[in-house]
Amino acid sequence: QVQLVESGGGLVQAGDSLRLSCTASGRTFNTFAMGWFRRAPGKEREFVATIIMSGRSTYYADFVKGRFTISRDNAKNTMYLQMNSMTPEDTAVYYCAASSIAGSPSRPSQYAYWGQGIQVTVSS
Repeated sequence: QVQLVESGGGLVQAGDSLRLSCTASGRTFNTFAMGWFRRAPGKEREFVATIIMSGRSTYYADFVKGRFTISRDNAKNTMYLQMNSMTPEDTAVYYCAASSIAGSPSRPSQYAYWGQGIQVTVSS
C-alpha cells in the first residue's frame, strides 16, 4: 500500500511555469514506477509522463515533450513535474500515480495507486 499526495497546483498565466510535487508514504518509493496523468474538463484522463523506478529513464506524451520534465528523488519519496511554457490547454486536474510494473507504464490501468488530484489552471 502507498499513499500519494500532490501539491504545487494553482493558477498561472499562459507562458508561466509551475512545479507539481507528489509525496509518497507507505511502501518503499523506489519499488514503483511513477506517473503523472491529467483530466481536463469534459475530457478523459490522459497520460502526461512517467519515470522508472531508478529515475534513469522517462517517457512523455507528445503534447508535453520539450515543455514538461518529470523527475524523482527517491531519498525524499517525492516525484516532480516541472511544467514550462504553459498554455490554457494545460488546464486540468493533475494526478500522480504509482505502478509496480517495470518499465514506463502509460495506461491508467497499469497504476494501482493514485493521489487525490490537484487543480492547475492556466489563464490566457
